[in-house]
Amino acid sequence: MADWSYIPQVLVSGLGIGCVYGLIGIGFCVIYNASGIVNFAQGAFVMLGGMITHVLFARNGVPLPLAALVAVAAVAALGVAIERVVVRPLWNRKATMFVMILATLAAQIVVERLTLIAVGDQPKTLPVFTDRPPLMIGPVAIGYQLIWIVGGSLAIVAALAAFFGLTRTGKAMRACSINREAAALQGIPVSRMLALAFALSAALGAIAGILITPTQYTAFNVGVPFAISGFIAAIVGGFGRPFGAFLGGLLLGLLQALAIVGFGAGLKNVAALSVLLLFLFIRPSGILGAAK
Repeated sequence: MADWSYIPQVLVSGLGIGCVYGLIGIGFCVIYNASGIVNFAQGAFVMLGGMITHVLFARNGVPLPLAALVAVAAVAALGVAIERVVVRPLWNRKATMFVMILATLAAQIVVERLTLIAVGDQPKTLPVFTDRPPLMIGPVAIGYQLIWIVGGSLAIVAALAAFFGLTRTGKAMRACSINREAAALQGIPVSRMLALAFALSAALGAIAGILITPTQYTAFNVGVPFAISGFIAAIVGGFGRPFGAFLGGLLLGLLQALAIVGFGAGLKNVAALSVLLLFLFIRPSGILGAAK
């Protein structure tokens, strides 16, 4: 029988993984808003963020903050490369969404296999950013890495809101999401906005991977589960709505944590897919979408 006395602690843990799902979901939304493309290589960006940071820090002695910055920059560059090599030719030929999804899935698999060849199949991890005993609030222990995850995620969400609402580049990307043809007629470089969307999405995935790796391992094959969870978060929040995707990630993380307590870790993905089906049946437009 499940021991529900641990619910407060479980919810705290679910909040941390939910923030990571939310960042991944935002990555899906950024690309979808700029191009109408669903990028299932998003999970590879999460995996590479933690993996590159580990390689630089553990194998090459690079200080952890610098290793993290280099990893984010490298993954952002990879995002642009995938856009140029894989997505752009199909986009120019007006390929269907199904073809785009298959192409990004193929890119995900290629990145996974290359990572396997380069670093092997053994799990990798990172040290916590602040090595101190957890804060105690009553019976609930709050680790400093959780504070990094939640605080970093909220800061990124706020920065993205400012970027899209206040900067010319952000407004141009929003214009592309509304009507690419009209945006092009206004002199907005649509192709450049698409490349920027992939770079920004990849950077978000890398940051999510760096934040979560100290609390759980990373390996060449963790990308797909993260991509699926981020996609569900985006759907639950209202696909194309970044803040909604973040809320969807929080909801998904909390429900998965409760499912682990109630039914065991083996059924947490069943809980995630159940949430997806529930929203598709009852509110397909998501939390922040207009009700049908």
